[in-house]
Parts: sequence; structure tokens; C-alpha cells
Amino acid sequence: MRDRPQLKHRILQWMTLYAVLLATAVLASGYFIHERVEHLAWESLLRAELDYYGQRTQANPAYRWHDTDTLRLFGVAGAPALPEVLRTLEPGLYDDMMLDGINSVVLIEQINGQPLAMALDLTQFEGVEGTITLAAAAATVVVILVLGMLVMWRLGRVIRPLATLARQVEQLAPSDPHQGVTVEDDASAELVVIADAFNNYLQRNRSFVEREHAFIASASHELRTPIAVIAGASELMLEQPDMPASARNQVARIHRTARDVEQLISLLLALAKDPSRLADSSDRVALDQLLPQIVEDHRHLTRGKDLTLILEPMPACDIIAPLTIVQAAIGNLLRNAIENSDRGEIRIQLQPDATVVIEDPGHGMSPEEISRIYAQLARGGGREGGGIGLELISRLCEHLGWQLDFTSEPGRGTRTTLRLRP
Repeated sequence: MRDRPQLKHRILQWMTLYAVLLATAVLASGYFIHERVEHLAWESLLRAELDYYGQRTQANPAYRWHDTDTLRLFGVAGAPALPEVLRTLEPGLYDDMMLDGINSVVLIEQINGQPLAMALDLTQFEGVEGTITLAAAAATVVVILVLGMLVMWRLGRVIRPLATLARQVEQLAPSDPHQGVTVEDDASAELVVIADAFNNYLQRNRSFVEREHAFIASASHELRTPIAVIAGASELMLEQPDMPASARNQVARIHRTARDVEQLISLLLALAKDPSRLADSSDRVALDQLLPQIVEDHRHLTRGKDLTLILEPMPACDIIAPLTIVQAAIGNLLRNAIENSDRGEIRIQLQPDATVVIEDPGHGMSPEEISRIYAQLARGGGREGGGIGLELISRLCEHLGWQLDFTSEPGRGTRTTLRLRP
């Protein structure tokens, strides 16, 4: 599973985005205000200069304008003529006008029906404006970075209790019945609610597990005892030499069924245990010695059928697993192969990697039928017939980390593969 981003990183990302958007909005509004104020300032300055010029000419008709380093006048006596670029413009203020290669702001007015223009050189002002703009942008970046570091530091302190709680949850052990999570006295109200809800869940789960354990223990004792009595009594009856053949067959059937039920109880109890605890009850199982016993125990099922069970040469192979579960898994797969075959050879093979392969000469299955079997297993159903059934075998395999596969071709039988090593 890929690493998920931490909560504080997500919060920092959103706060950084918010700070950037806020700074952009502030800078944009500042730029708009600056341009408006600058426009009013230039217009006020140039209009004041033009008013001053008008007052001087009224007081002294011989007065002549003299350009300064930053101010120039066009279209009056003693001044240059109005430039071509300004002649078609209406009266008003025009910013960023290029006059003789100089960026200028120009105010055009009509005095006595004659247009005149006052131009202000913006070169020096643009340099100062650029410096101020860069300083403001740099200050904004610095503020965002400092704010991000402060938020990161503070978020670490705020989220630390949540991280501590998460570590406590991760360290909970299913075998400890008295576990729980704790929070500090100064924890936030939300964290206290989470901890209390989790502890309440642990308490309810503990009660549920205790009830299940009590039920499993009672069921194990109450079911095993009568089954053992039935199996023992039927075994003693089968030892009677004067028992009629018809009754012997029925008693033998009772004995086999009792053993099957005893095996079923063992498997269900194994499913009720945690997989890690099954290792405590596991044995070293020699598969090359166990398989011949399983084949012989199921050979009676071939009576009345033209079937032959062939056990191929086997390598020495040991696994660590509960013996009863291994016997049940292999035995029921062999039982299914016998029940779904009428004639031919059923081959049982043991591979060195603890894989048992059973090939039956049955009618085989199409890919659609195999898909239906897997779908039935997933839904909790299996193939009909004797024995425990594929549904329970599949759950046992999943419980122990084993793998059960089917491959088949219609008319050519089925190949069942059981890998007994996780």
C-alpha cells in the first residue's frame, strides 16, 4: 500500500494555498489602488502646472515656458509643437506614452481653443516603482515561508496527541483482553471523544469474544462426547463376528459418519481460532507418509465403480500444520474426485514444495463451470456431495494461507492443486 500523506502536511498545503490566494488578492487590489492613486496624482500635478502656466501668462503675456528635467510643455508659444502622436487625442490624461523615446504621462487640455500638452518623464519614477514592487513581492514570499514554518511547527504540536493515539491503536494485541487507549489530560475534546468511543468498542468486542470462547469451549465438549460415544460403540459392534452383513454395513456407515462429524468439529474449532494461535497446536507432518494412509482410508468409496486410485512416487516432504486439518483437506478433495468420477484412474501426486495434485477422469468442467465454483466458494456455497465440502476447505486454506486451484477441460477430467505452504 502506498504511503498516505500526513494530516499536518495536508493542512499545511491548504493553508499555504490559502496564504498564496490571499497574498495574490492583496497584491492585485494594491496594484489596482496604486494605479488609481497614481493616475489621480499625475493628473493633479500636471493640472497644477498648467494652471500655474495659465496664471503666469495672464499676468505677463510675454511669459515663456522653460522645460525642466522632468516636465515638458507642447503647443504654446516658445515651446515645441504638439507631437504627431498627441494631435488626434481627446483632452485628458494618458499614461505610458512614448515621446522622443521617453516614457511619459501626458495631460492634454484645450486653452482658448488651442490644444496643449504637459508631459512628465516617468523614467525615475518607474525605477522607484519597480524597486518597491520587488520589495513587496519579496516581503510577501518571506511572510508566506515564515507563516508556513510557524504553522508546521504548531501543527506538529497539535497533531502529536493524535499520532500518539494512532500508535497506541497500532500496538493493540488481540491476545490482551485488558487493553485500551489513553489520552493526556490536556487533550482536545475531539480526541477524548475518539478515545472513549474506541475504548467502548474494545469493551464490547471483548465481551463478544468472551461469549464466543465460552460457546466454542462448551460446544467442543458437548459435541465431542456423544460423537466419541457413537464412534466407540459402533467400532465395538463392528468387532462382533456374528453380526449380519446388512447390519454390519449400516453400523460401518454410522462409524464413518461419526468420524466425519468428529473431523468436522475439529475443523470448525480450528476456523474459530486465530491463525497465529494455530501454530501452537501444529505438528510436523510427513506428507509422504500421510498420503498413503489417506488414499487407503478412501479406497472403499471406489467400490461399485471402475475406478483405480494411483499414488505416484513421492519425495520426502514435511510441513508444519495441524494434522487433522491436513487430513481433512486432502481427504475431502480426494472424496470429491471419487464422487465426480465413474471410471478410469485417479492420480495423486506430491511435489517437493508441499503441493498435492489430484487428477480425476471425470467429465471435466468448462471455464464457466470453474468460475461458478469459485463464485459459490466466495458466496459460501460449494459442490454438492459427501464429505465436508469445498466451501469449508476453501475457508481453511484462506485461514492458513494455503492455495486451492482447479483446472479442467470438458471431457478430460479435473486437476485439483492444493499448495500447503503459505
